Amino acid sequence: MTSTLPAVAGTAQDGAPLALELSGLRKVYPGPPEVRAVDGVDLAVHPGEMFGLLGPNGAGKSTTVGMCTTRIRPTSGHATVMGLDIGAHAARVKRRIGVVTQTNTLDLSLTLEENLRYHVRYFGWSGRASRDRAAELLDRFRLGDRRRAFPEQISGGMAQRLQVARAIAHRPQVLFLDEPTAGLDPQSRIALWDLVQELRADGLTVVLTTHYMEEADALCDRVAIIDHGQVLVCDRPQVLKDVHGAGATVELVLQDPASEDTVARLEQLGGVTTVERTDDGLRLFGDDHDGLLARVVAAASGAGIRDVSVQGSTLEAVFINLTGRDLRE
Repeated sequence: MTSTLPAVAGTAQDGAPLALELSGLRKVYPGPPEVRAVDGVDLAVHPGEMFGLLGPNGAGKSTTVGMCTTRIRPTSGHATVMGLDIGAHAARVKRRIGVVTQTNTLDLSLTLEENLRYHVRYFGWSGRASRDRAAELLDRFRLGDRRRAFPEQISGGMAQRLQVARAIAHRPQVLFLDEPTAGLDPQSRIALWDLVQELRADGLTVVLTTHYMEEADALCDRVAIIDHGQVLVCDRPQVLKDVHGAGATVELVLQDPASEDTVARLEQLGGVTTVERTDDGLRLFGDDHDGLLARVVAAASGAGIRDVSVQGSTLEAVFINLTGRDLRE
């Protein structure tokens, strides 16, 4: 596993406990057939990091987060949050973490304000302190004018913002976000990440699972790519792209789905390593920049090109180079 920081260590560089430390973490579901959802994961997340766990559906991301947040019991291995063992000190761990899962877990019978207020009351806050904290968060997350609305009366983007607000309401040290922007429109995704970046600037450690590679590339300090329950690589996004990525990625937006003949012509081009279909057309990965775009456009002539773009290597290309398959599979 590639990393410029130690994969596993007991403390951060300043001597403080690691925000998250996983050593040989495994989760095996007995069969038949036996399923190794997580198969020996070693990772270290440092305080204040935005850390991404990337991989396709079924790779083991959510199971890893489930163990770190005490919801799933590991089969073997060791995990700590802020120096606390997740098994021996589960209750203390829960006070130090906030969790936003893939599904909406808001209490539909409570207003937005009550969802926040009762959450911190659960953690022992007084009535006045809980009301003040709820008001503060509703304003910060731009939900103040809907404080008396119920979750079913607000948009999906607002509901997700409320879930993040609730997750950090008791002032945890580590925030786990499991596919937080799945299903959100682009505007809602941007608004949510602006808020998360503000929280991170306050010193919060964020552990993110996602299959939106551009999201992780733009936001995360380091990422670990997981497949079949194992960490393939772990490092800064740019390092992974430099070491494991393709030289260029070409996006073709087409009027209609590409024919098999068009795909075959593109696959035979010199410099093209992979061709895959997308919702809008085709994505090509190549091993150089020089002349690649012109050759691609010429080979795809007649395919109804509406738009074309080229960029440097992506995390998607890193994963394909390592596994031979699409991150969204």
